[in-house]
Amino acid sequence: MAALAASIKSWGAELGLSALAITDVDLAPAAARLDEWLAAGRHGDMAYMARHRALRAAPELLLPGALRAICARVDYLPGDQTDQTDRADRADVCDARDGRDMDDVGDRRDAWPAREWARLAEGNAAAVALYARGRDYHKTLRARLQRLADRIGAAAGTFRYRVCTDSAPVMEVELARKAGLGWRGKHTLLLSRDAGSLFFLGELLVDLPLPVDQAATDHCGTCRRCIDVCPTRAITGPYRLDARRCISYLTIELRGTIPVEWRAAIGNRVYGCDDCQLACPWNKFARRARLPDFDVRNGLDRATLVELFGWSESDFRARHAGSAILRLGYAGWLRNLAVALGNAPRSAAVLNALRDRAGDPSELVREHVAWALERHGAT
Repeated sequence: MAALAASIKSWGAELGLSALAITDVDLAPAAARLDEWLAAGRHGDMAYMARHRALRAAPELLLPGALRAICARVDYLPGDQTDQTDRADRADVCDARDGRDMDDVGDRRDAWPAREWARLAEGNAAAVALYARGRDYHKTLRARLQRLADRIGAAAGTFRYRVCTDSAPVMEVELARKAGLGWRGKHTLLLSRDAGSLFFLGELLVDLPLPVDQAATDHCGTCRRCIDVCPTRAITGPYRLDARRCISYLTIELRGTIPVEWRAAIGNRVYGCDDCQLACPWNKFARRARLPDFDVRNGLDRATLVELFGWSESDFRARHAGSAILRLGYAGWLRNLAVALGNAPRSAAVLNALRDRAGDPSELVREHVAWALERHGAT
């Protein structure tokens, strides 16, 4: 089993996976925290979180006889976002392995995140979360985990497995933490000393008694930059997230009307939010994506709000084919853009774009356009 585990990690690297680690499937402590979160209603309209609670807490219900989770990390930072100059002190901080915390890493606003902060400050720019600028990762990661399972089967014979890529109710951050791929940061995302937090996670549940890896230790220290930077104060305390206030939830998961009290704070973010990750010093070590799937598509790193608001439904479907954004739906896309245009600097182009959509067939879109026009003192 030890030899097989070593081979699995080698095969994962060959398949383009950034890192692999193995853990058992006992999630009892994390399940108790999940119950508390659900009981407080912090999941908002994500009813599936409560509906599949039992499955999330017990991977053996997803795969009878499951003994281990092979956890995979895939880096997604687009290639044109990296800045090699901010890796100069990697040896000083990341490779030392001496228990230093985030307090020792230094300020993050002097490297590639500065470009993202500048984009958020440019009111006419459309800010799309980094992970969504390329192809939807689900198929990419699922295909590689399936190929990994095939190689395991060829080497070890028949075994039971299940591939999970956020499509199955799995507590993937907790499994990855137990496996040693990182620790849970105060923003609740997984953090790695080698790769920050800009990566996707996937799992291969197996019934093989593979040796497990050691869990990672916490290196957030006294840092609270992710908490302080959140525009809606969705991170209510260390390791505590109220999804109902989170801009990623409001612009992606929420299907109806965005509450008025959060619209101004959304700014020009039209799909997701990266602020807590941009502020995190550990993302000094975010790694460039090895897979071309995550390269920027449709100029989403430089598009304007007016430009995207002008897309027809056929444009939306064609340009976002194979993208996570397609899941939002055209009306949701226009809803988000209308809010962002309401927060944009007043101009003839902005007002004309909004007025052109004032009679949109979707009541959801019309309501948010009317709010945006009212923000600009227009009708």
